[in-house]
Amino acid sequence: MANALKGNVMLSSLVSLRRTTTTHCSLLPKATRFGSKFPFFSLSSSSSAKTPSGFPSFCTLSSSSTEEAVTEVTPAGGNGETEKSVSVKDSAALLDIRVGQILRTWKHEEADSLYVEEVDIGEPEPRIICSGLVNYIPLEHLQGKKVIVLSNLKARNMRGVKSSGMLMAASDAKHENVELLFPPEEATPGERIWFGSEDEKDNQPAAAAPNQTQKKKIWELVQPHLKTDASCTALLGGVHVMRTSLGSVACQSLQNANIS
Repeated sequence: MANALKGNVMLSSLVSLRRTTTTHCSLLPKATRFGSKFPFFSLSSSSSAKTPSGFPSFCTLSSSSTEEAVTEVTPAGGNGETEKSVSVKDSAALLDIRVGQILRTWKHEEADSLYVEEVDIGEPEPRIICSGLVNYIPLEHLQGKKVIVLSNLKARNMRGVKSSGMLMAASDAKHENVELLFPPEEATPGERIWFGSEDEKDNQPAAAAPNQTQKKKIWELVQPHLKTDASCTALLGGVHVMRTSLGSVACQSLQNANIS
């Protein structure tokens, strides 16, 4: 009798324990039950936006994300093209584009398609710049010419010649015709060029250092938005005129042409 009574008590205790455990488990979220492989680290889609990789968005901040934002900031309800134009213009303002004058030009000794130019951009010493213009512009047409120089590119070794900058030019879609951009005839070598209205001249930010221009791919962001219009004037985004204090920058005859 005592043994039977003892058995009943133990059975009753086990039933009670099972009911208690079942009740406690039912209070836990499904993802945190002990049958799950990772019970305590699930993130719901409602609490964190996810990227296509499946990671929460706070895990994806990178330099590439920042660079894309420079050209594609579009607030909700805003005009995408306007916002894009504004942000590209801000990037363009970090380029150090100068009026230059070619002092001397000769053919590169080791590269048939390259000229080497000495260019005055208002610095104590002229810049040495290599340009692939041999097949497009006769040598004699470059001597003494006023040009537009992108001066804050990182220097590159071009077949043994250190090139410190780039002459900016317009070209047609097939790249069969190329013309250098030029400033007004009386423009002063070394003057910094800007994009926009005449009164924006004094609001230019400091230009980026050459290594920052390369690291942040500033030129690569801006260049696709540079074209000439029907009057051969150089524009950024089809709106912002490329200017010197004496007037706009243009090419000789290429309309609606790409600029590089």
